[in-house]
Amino acid sequence: MSNPIKKIMVYIDGTEQSVTAAQYAICLASSSGAELIAHYVINTRAAEDLLKARIFLKDEQVEYEHDMEADAERYLNYVNELAMKKGLSIIKKRSKGNVHKEIVDAVNEDEIDLLVIGELSRIRSRRDELYDETERAMRTVPCSVLVVKDEERVWEMYESLT
Repeated sequence: MSNPIKKIMVYIDGTEQSVTAAQYAICLASSSGAELIAHYVINTRAAEDLLKARIFLKDEQVEYEHDMEADAERYLNYVNELAMKKGLSIIKKRSKGNVHKEIVDAVNEDEIDLLVIGELSRIRSRRDELYDETERAMRTVPCSVLVVKDEERVWEMYESLT
């Protein structure tokens, strides 16, 4: 039987949890031979909401989006370095827009078999649950989803890769 997982996408959002998810995805891709895509979504919707709420002026929104683009580049490069240290090449991908929609679109477009995400933040209310973009993506993508936990164990797995 051939490997059922040919393409893995790891969602990177700049949190420690997403870096842990990337390390786990690197381990999976390395052992399975699957193609690995690291995807960062620049959340332009958040900036637009801040502008609409008059928390940001237009100039501040533009500056904020430039900062988010720089963050995306920095984190994707970091994940790429993690992969290269283990002899794995990855595809770096970034998009802009609504996080859950961009993730779902990328999963469909790239025919992803497995989406890997970091541990979800603790939900404090039903309202928070409805607005957590990563959780919405997890619930609506057409592929299987792996939620990575246990940072120390993942680090040990990643470090043991040759």
